Parts: sequence; C-alpha cells; structure tokens
Amino acid sequence: MAMEMRQQLKMTQQLVMTPQLQQAIKLLQLTRLELQDVVRLELEENPLLEESVEAEEVREPESLELEEKESEPEQAGEEFHEVETGEDTLRDWDSYLDGYNYSSGEQYSGEDDRPSFESMLTRKGTLNDHLLWQLHMGPFSDAEVQVGEEIIGNIDESGYLRAAVEEIAQVCNCDSEKVLSVLERIKEFDPTGVGARDLRECLLIQARFLGMEGSVVERVLLDHLNDLETRKYKQIARDLGVDLNQVLMAAKIIAGFDPRPGRIYGSEDVQYISADIFVYKVGEEYVVMLNEEGLPSLRLSPYYTEVKGSAGVDSRAEEYINEKVRSAMWLIKSIQQRQRTIYKVAKSIIRFQREFLDRGIEFLRPLVLRDVADDIGMHESTISRVTTNKYMQTPQGLFELKYFFNSGLSTSEGDFVASESVKNRIKEIIEKEDPRKPLSDQKIAELLSGQTVNIARRTVTKYRELLRIGSSSERKRHF
Repeated sequence: MAMEMRQQLKMTQQLVMTPQLQQAIKLLQLTRLELQDVVRLELEENPLLEESVEAEEVREPESLELEEKESEPEQAGEEFHEVETGEDTLRDWDSYLDGYNYSSGEQYSGEDDRPSFESMLTRKGTLNDHLLWQLHMGPFSDAEVQVGEEIIGNIDESGYLRAAVEEIAQVCNCDSEKVLSVLERIKEFDPTGVGARDLRECLLIQARFLGMEGSVVERVLLDHLNDLETRKYKQIARDLGVDLNQVLMAAKIIAGFDPRPGRIYGSEDVQYISADIFVYKVGEEYVVMLNEEGLPSLRLSPYYTEVKGSAGVDSRAEEYINEKVRSAMWLIKSIQQRQRTIYKVAKSIIRFQREFLDRGIEFLRPLVLRDVADDIGMHESTISRVTTNKYMQTPQGLFELKYFFNSGLSTSEGDFVASESVKNRIKEIIEKEDPRKPLSDQKIAELLSGQTVNIARRTVTKYRELLRIGSSSERKRHF
C-alpha cells in the first residue's frame, strides 16, 4: 500500500502559459509606439488603472538593475517564475496605492504646454490633385473638362493611364476621337510623361518635350527599347546605321528620363524610425538611456481604496475590484520588466561591440543570441523578442538591434570578422571599381583574401545580392 502511494505521489514541473504570461511576452516584443497603444487601451478598459498627473522622479538607468531581484515576473518568456494570483497578492494593496507608481516619458504641467495637434497636420498634395488643378486652369470647355476628369481619374500613382480610350468614351458618352484629343493635351501637363499608356510612350513624351523628334533617342525608343534594356548597343547601332557613340549617348539621355513621372506626388507615407535606446559616450564609458517618451505614468487609482473598505461592497464587487487590481499590477510590473530587459540587452551588446562604437563598422564583431543570453542570464528566445523592431541610436548611427547579431568569417590571422563588416568591404570595393571594367565576384574574393578575409566566390555573390548590387555585366557602363 505504501509502495502504491509513493508511486502515485510523483512530482512534476511544467510551464503553464497563463494569460498574464502571454501578455508579458507580448509586451516584450512590441515597439514603443505599439506599447503606447496597449497602455491606452488598458487605461480605457480598466477603471482601476489611471495615468498619474504628477511628474514622478526620473530614475537613472543604472537603477533598473538594482530592482531586478525585487520584481515579478523575473524575466520574459521562459524565465518567468510562478505568479501568485490569489488573495495574498492583495495583502499590501493599500500600501501599494500610497507609494507605487510607474513613471516615464516627458511630463507637461498643463494642456497649454502641449503642442497643438492641428499644428502638426498637413495634407499632402496628390498627383490627381495636381492634374485636376491644371485641367481647370487650362482652356478647356465644360465637355472637355468632363472627359479630362474621367481620364485623370484613371491615371495611377506612377502617372500611367490604366483605362482604354473606348471605355472612357463610353462613360463620357462621346466618341473616341474626342477622348484622344483631350488625352494629348493632358500629356503636356506637369510632370512630363504623365498620361502615357506604357513605358515606351512615357519615355517618348519626355524625349519630344526636349525637342528630340527624329533624333537617335526617338528612334531607339520606337524600335529598340528591348535591345536597350539588354544593352545590345552594337546591334542597335548596326540596325540604325549610326555610330556606336551616338547610341551610347542616346542611352545615357534615356537613362535620365523618369519611368514613373507621378511618383513625386505619391501618397505613400514615409515611415519614420524612432530610437528605443540612446547610447552616449561620457568620458571613456558608454551610457544607455531608454526612450520612454510617450509612455504615460501609470498607477492604481486611490479612489478604490475607499470603495474596497466601505461596508456596502458585496462579494461580487470585491471580486471585480481584485481582478482589476491584479490586471493593473501585472501590466505595471510587466512594463517595468520589459524596460529592464531591454536595458540589460543593450548594455550587453555595448560590451560586445565596444570597438564598433569606438571605430566603426570595420570593427563589428561576430555575435549570436547565445552570447548575450549567457552574458545576462536569459534565454535566447527572450533576446530574440527584445531585438525585434527595436532600434538603438549610437555614435555610429541608428541601427536595429538585430544588426549587431551576425555570423563571422575567419581571417588568415586566426581571428573572425563580422559578416556585416565583410558586406561593407564588398560595397566599398565595388564603389571604387572602374565602371567600364567592373570586378567579377572571383576578383572581389581575391581582393578580400588580400585583406586577410577568407571568403569563397559564392559567398561574395550571396552578399552582393543581399546588398542589391548587380553582377559585373549589369554594372558595366560604356559611358
């Protein structure tokens, strides 16, 4: 009987992925702007969580490490310890309300100090707006304006007409000749080349605008555009019966034309990158500062202290309050742990990449996730989450954290050089080459070997393609 009981009393340990744990992991890999959205949503849904109106004392970054052993959860991902969610969590609730805040970001004394939102807004002009303005300012009849508006409405962001003349004529209830007449006048609009139906027509409009009717440029565009794309210059010269230098000059002129004339009015939004971490050199040491601008100061609402202690609160209300307390405390602590983890990872990267910060990309060293994980005592998956969509502003420029993690190539001196550093060397070699006699990948590999970097030709090809640099034949210039 005792033997059976001992067999049944078998202890097991397993990781339970609670909703709170999932939230903490999610917060760790969010960008700063995404974290702001999460915090704002929680402020709306949790009445126990509020934004502190008083500016809290700003802590030095080094103080983050001193609190490591005092926080829950200990680490994001696999490093989280079990988190209690029972009544013991709320024992110190009253004292927590009195003294615990999460403070970060820039503080304003009042709404008057904040910049006006409207003052930062502006409407970007589109290609459609620009063309319609020219149409209405030109000598067009009402019927022609109607046709012109239909034509412009079918011009895409690159400046090309994406509807057949017959379709436009049917919509406007007119004949095709009238549509073609208006279209020819729209082709004279700015930007030059707009209203074309294909690439050849777009380039021809630009050539004729420069007065090149009947020139070699026009003849090349009319009959040899495909040969021009494949750089068959000798064949073009032979077919046109002109000197090779004339073809090369024509190719140079055509290369200066814009195949997408409407893109200068493109409505694509510019994506701005905001640094999550700032690294400054103070004396001989590098200091890490976390960018917490925009993150509100969070705390538990003191109003619920009175509600919890009042005699009229029933069990359901008290259970609701306890649940919201746990949710708010977990969010606050998870944000703090997120900031601590990012800070520790950044400090570790700086220790490994000190020479890069001092001397530039040539001194970037090979680094893998395990190196940083072992250095700060965290799991590799945690490091991977931290480095996702996070950017560090350094004295050498702005870099994604993943940039500092790269494989290495051996050198003839027995050391290793980072792959990113090798890519930069390949780029510099190609920038200095004679464009009339571009270097082959094998020649580049030999030049790198002369710089003590052991690299195969196929590796040079791989890195060159990653850099989006063409092959030697594609880089060759005849003029």
